[in-house]
Amino acid sequence: MKMSEALLAEFDQEMATTRRTLERVPEDKFGWQPHEKSMTMGRLACHIAGIPNFGISVAKADSMDLSKEHGDVAAADRQQLLAGFDRLVGRARSAIAGMSDEDMARPWSLLRGETTLFRAPKAAILRTVMMNHLIHHRGQLSVYLRLTNTPVPSIYGPSADEGIM
Repeated sequence: MKMSEALLAEFDQEMATTRRTLERVPEDKFGWQPHEKSMTMGRLACHIAGIPNFGISVAKADSMDLSKEHGDVAAADRQQLLAGFDRLVGRARSAIAGMSDEDMARPWSLLRGETTLFRAPKAAILRTVMMNHLIHHRGQLSVYLRLTNTPVPSIYGPSADEGIM
């Protein structure tokens, strides 16, 4: 089994769970934030929706420069949020599926201008920057949902609001 095939099984599960979470974001709460240092719910949701961009970047290039590009989805409502997420998930899945094991072993760098923030094999970047980063922020979003009395979906097991999906 190719590394990409193994990763895509997890990718599909995590993206489906993430979509269910993004579907819950209340449009009237896009500007809500739990603390002045926290992102607003809309900004956090747009950031999460854009994280699959890292999968596209890793598959198609050997680096990404944060001073020139970012991956967040621009959305003013839930429909735009989900449409942007779905588009990027489809593109990321296709890009990752096309990677060979040799591609997965090649180094990839995250840059900010001339500064290399980190460099690692593409397989490691897909797991950490794309998957783990997405899971981390999805966890934050689930707390935002709870704090706004919005039903939280089942993620890895039942939530207080629904059973296992």
